[in-house]
Amino acid sequence: MSDRGEPTLAGWGNLAVPGREVLGEDLERETRGAVLSRGLGRSYGDSSLPPPSRREVVGTRMADRILHWDGHSGILRAEAGFSLWEFNRLFLRRGWFIGSTPGTQFVTLGGMVASDVHGKGHHSHGCFGSRHVRSLRMRLPSGDLVECSPERDPELFWATVGGMGLTGHILEVECQTQAIPSPWIWSESERVDDIDQFIAGLKEAGKTWPFTVGWIDCLSRGKHMGRGLLDRGRWATPEETGGKPLPVTRRLAMPFMFPEFVLRLKLTTQAFNTMWFWKHVPRVKKKLCHPDSFFYPLDAILQWNRIYGRRGFTQYQCVLPDEAGQGAARRFLDLLTRRGGASFLCVIKDAAAEGQGMLSFLRPGISIAVDFAVRDDTQQLIDALNELVIAEGGRIYLSKDAFTRPEHYAAMDPRLPRFLAVRDRIDPQRTIRSAQSVRLFGDPR
Repeated sequence: MSDRGEPTLAGWGNLAVPGREVLGEDLERETRGAVLSRGLGRSYGDSSLPPPSRREVVGTRMADRILHWDGHSGILRAEAGFSLWEFNRLFLRRGWFIGSTPGTQFVTLGGMVASDVHGKGHHSHGCFGSRHVRSLRMRLPSGDLVECSPERDPELFWATVGGMGLTGHILEVECQTQAIPSPWIWSESERVDDIDQFIAGLKEAGKTWPFTVGWIDCLSRGKHMGRGLLDRGRWATPEETGGKPLPVTRRLAMPFMFPEFVLRLKLTTQAFNTMWFWKHVPRVKKKLCHPDSFFYPLDAILQWNRIYGRRGFTQYQCVLPDEAGQGAARRFLDLLTRRGGASFLCVIKDAAAEGQGMLSFLRPGISIAVDFAVRDDTQQLIDALNELVIAEGGRIYLSKDAFTRPEHYAAMDPRLPRFLAVRDRIDPQRTIRSAQSVRLFGDPR
């Protein structure tokens, strides 16, 4: 609730706007005339929030039925509100996994398509919508119900993949899942001394390991800039697990918002980063790992976003292309630390082939994601980071963004005019829009 008592709606960054969700099990009915659909609200910024002139969006999470499952081929068709958490609960122990999984399992299939999510296996498995989705059933802005796929209305399909829900309401998703030898991960983690070693290690690990990711101490400078922990993983064989059953993960909850003064203390972040780095006493650790702790470590704490306090937080995620050279990541971290972008969480991943969606985020290069609490100077920090990313030829992830200026995004992504042309064709009046599309694309308020 706002201070005036009116209902508000927020993404995962807790940056609220006036609005509310309309929930229902029948998406065909609920989406008639609706301005936007949203899943579990895990996009960080304003991409799933209503525009200023409309207060209601359709929440899809009650429309979560499995419509078809083929246990031989692994083809799944489900309603858009079916969650990755529910898929893992039902199918992981039966030997199936969704090939491209983001860093949380509390997301819906519809949201995974709209964001064209990626994960620790992007170099081997690509993005979800680009590589694993076979077809979509949608309600267009005109109200028509259609089926689209890479073969059937491919322009609509590829505008929808990564299109942030702006091409229509996703009602059903059909995707290809992956057979796995066991539900366990065999992992290796290594302490790395600086950013140059980190990038070299990520690229080398990607040649033989299907899953790689790194955590970076983004406050270290000088010769230790970019030090951190590099994780590598693959599905364990039945012999490696010894038939050990996969336990259900127990979760804690963050019961309150952290006081703002704690977040303002740079020493708090420094102490956490130093402790996390040196807890890894042996340089290399090898172990059998629960997939929840490997793929979704933050899911172990429900409402962990409360750690950043009442003003909320933002995640800045960018990709720095291979053409920018290995020094681009060092330049990014140097700017971040000089501008005071202290963060508990800085994640680096190897990115491979560009997603096929018209606004898909990743392209060959290095992805860096940084969380920080909102402060008075957050807009200036984002502006400075965006100017560097533009100079390096990179771009940002719309699912995480809440502060980018329209001129900066237009300078980052030459694919934008093609996407907007598709919207001009199917939705010239911009009946479907979001707070983000108003901010970035000039949609009607």
